[in-house]
Amino acid sequence: VKTTESGGPRGWDAAKRLKGRKRHVAVDTDGLLLGILVHAADIQDADGLGDLLKRLKPLYNWLRVVFADSIYNRLAALLACFLAGIVLIIVRRVAGSVGFVVQPRRWVVERSLGWFCRWRRLSKDYETLPEVSETMVTLAATRLMLHRLAHPNRRRLPAP
Repeated sequence: VKTTESGGPRGWDAAKRLKGRKRHVAVDTDGLLLGILVHAADIQDADGLGDLLKRLKPLYNWLRVVFADSIYNRLAALLACFLAGIVLIIVRRVAGSVGFVVQPRRWVVERSLGWFCRWRRLSKDYETLPEVSETMVTLAATRLMLHRLAHPNRRRLPAP
């Protein structure tokens, strides 16, 4: 996520060509937030998974399987999942596919990130501290969950 000039830890993400922070998000199969970790963008995704799992495992000891995309197919991610007692399933593209193809299970996280980016405060990281950024995402997810509880038949969330 792009950051402002407000300060705090930032890094260069060479793949996305932007200076900012990365958000590691763990969601359940319905897309509801389980945990989030925000850090400088120059830290690799596979390295951030271990820190996220350290936060999640004490809270959700029933967690057994993690679905992730191919960037997490690294030794650091595999080791972090092994130490946490979690099975890591890498979601891959179908062989021979060309262009955009919806990958199974991956759309759940992407959909959740899309929901979060509807909030102006989350479209760009305006916060100085990563902890405040994590809290803002948690607040947005809490509002989404409360709306689902209050209006189970309405699918679209009103604008914040």
